[in-house]
Amino acid sequence: MKRGVVILGVFVADTAYRAGRMPRMGETILGESFALGPGGKGSNQAVAVGRLAEPVTFITRLGDDAFGEMAVRTWQEAGVTPAVTRVPESYTGAAFIFVDARSGDNAIIISPGAAATIAPADLDAQAATIERAAVFVTQLEQPLAAARRGLEIARAAGVATILNPAPAAALADDLLALCDYVTPNETEAAELTGLPVGSLDEARAAADRLIARGSGAAVITLGAEGALLHGHGRSELVPAVPVGPVVETTGAGDAFNGGFATGLARGLDPVAAVRLGCAVAGISVTRAGTAPSMPTAAEVEAVLGRG
Repeated sequence: MKRGVVILGVFVADTAYRAGRMPRMGETILGESFALGPGGKGSNQAVAVGRLAEPVTFITRLGDDAFGEMAVRTWQEAGVTPAVTRVPESYTGAAFIFVDARSGDNAIIISPGAAATIAPADLDAQAATIERAAVFVTQLEQPLAAARRGLEIARAAGVATILNPAPAAALADDLLALCDYVTPNETEAAELTGLPVGSLDEARAAADRLIARGSGAAVITLGAEGALLHGHGRSELVPAVPVGPVVETTGAGDAFNGGFATGLARGLDPVAAVRLGCAVAGISVTRAGTAPSMPTAAEVEAVLGRG
């Protein structure tokens, strides 16, 4: 019986700077705060799944350095099983994150380091682990060839496949055809389809285009509006799950994807899985940081129980 989630992706150490605005080129400004913590889309998603008490394995590469040790500690605390290749000649990735002190919105630069060398062979080495999983998830922070190989292995084994197309990149139709679900946000959906995504109807049109190109279904996250599940004979806007004041939106998409993957792995109906994702994301934005903002299963159950 297939069980749990396998995630391919990148770990980076997040260096987060909070300020009233971004500096202009050549300008230095004073920030309001600084934080160093664990991040990377794939790692954040794995932490989200682990904190929901669902078995999860994370496939990546790390350098042999202090940031790599931060990664290992993060996964141990969250219950994530690492499937890691160490690359001593490289470095563990890092991210610059600017957080707008007024809105909580963010802008990010990522240097993936050793994770940029993840190759299809890494996925072949973990094929048995992928084949036993209920859900396989990948993003686009590591090389596209590795993401493709992971999706191929999962699809051949009947494992549900999720592609979180972030950062957005040009994708071939035959790669989309390996995906049961594609989970872009509004910006990523617009970049992938060439269509505007400023309304629900426009989001549905973009989802239709993704499906026409091969994806089984699309789940387009719409920020405070929630998430649109479109495909497999249904189109439903699942409302956001507001929990409290927004502190920081960094990692909200990762929280959603981790919750959504967990729901599918547990056999939930896709709409219920999307709602779980919305609840995880809703809690995460009330806290600072990325991986540290991911809620526990008990916290999510309490929020959903109020709905």
